[in-house]
Amino acid sequence: DLGTISTTVPKSMANSLWDTRAISYSGCAAQVFLFFFLFAGEYFLLTVMAYDRFVAICKPLHYGTLMGSRACVKMAAAAWASGFFYSVLHTANTFSIPLCQGNVLDQFFCEVPQILKLSCSDSYLRKAGLLAVSAFLGFGCFVFIVLSYVQIFTAVLRIPSEQGRHKAFSMCLPHLAVVSLFVSTDAFAYLKPPSLSSPALNLVVAVLYSVV
Repeated sequence: DLGTISTTVPKSMANSLWDTRAISYSGCAAQVFLFFFLFAGEYFLLTVMAYDRFVAICKPLHYGTLMGSRACVKMAAAAWASGFFYSVLHTANTFSIPLCQGNVLDQFFCEVPQILKLSCSDSYLRKAGLLAVSAFLGFGCFVFIVLSYVQIFTAVLRIPSEQGRHKAFSMCLPHLAVVSLFVSTDAFAYLKPPSLSSPALNLVVAVLYSVV
């Protein structure tokens, strides 16, 4: 979270203080790479956290084995490695497309949909391919989280004591709230129909998913 917000907000604040809207081409590429690396890494870590809660509640006797330090290191490394390759894919795809529709982005940071609006090439297949990969990864993690929580809530409702249910819910609800805000704002930002698109709405949604 700290890394993601540090990728976008300081540059935006500096531009406001010095009354400029400029960012270099390499700086824009670095911003896109770091943003997607940290953003995707967080989403994959949230998916791992759902598994952690599933094991803690549904298989408590196996928790020490399934979620030992070695297993945690492997899952964290897999999450960060996946975020890195996903970020490389996004950055390479975005900045390999020739841009000829000016150099003004209607956003406070280098957001990929806004950059692609400046493209002058027929990049439909690239966009479709990248969207397919993003949808596969994003939807796959989302389904995994939902299935984990279905089993978690099924197990929690079987707990006889009210104190036990409260303890289980208090462990899961903060994570579920973060995932809900994370997924809903991100999905709306990138999957909303063009008819709903406007500079003001795009700005509000971008602030929600990248800052809040």
